[in-house]
Amino acid sequence: MSDILEQLAQVLEARKEADPETSYVASLHQKGLNKILEKVGEECTETLLAAKDAEHSGETRDVVYETADLWFHSMVMLSRLGLGPKDVIDELASRFDLSGLEEKASRDQ
Repeated sequence: MSDILEQLAQVLEARKEADPETSYVASLHQKGLNKILEKVGEECTETLLAAKDAEHSGETRDVVYETADLWFHSMVMLSRLGLGPKDVIDELASRFDLSGLEEKASRDQ
C-alpha cells in the first residue's frame, strides 16, 4: 500500500521543478506554502462534507474521492516542507503499542 504513496511522492518531487504552465503541482509550489495550505483546507472541508453525506446516504464514493484529494494535497504540503509519506508512516508505526489516550496524554506534557 505504501508503494503507491512512495511512487506519488517521487512524482511530486519531480514536478516541483516542472513548468508551472503545464504542471498543477509546480503551479502550487510557485504560489507558495499558503496556497498549498489553502488547498489542503479546501480538500479537508470537502472530505468532511462528503463523509456527512455518506453517513446519511450510504454512498461512499464521494468520500473516497475527496479523501484522495486531501491525501494528494497533504503530500504536496509535505513535499514543500522536505517531508514525505515515510515520515508519516513511521510516526503511525511508532504509535502501534500505545493507546490513543496514552498517545494524546504524552503530547500534552
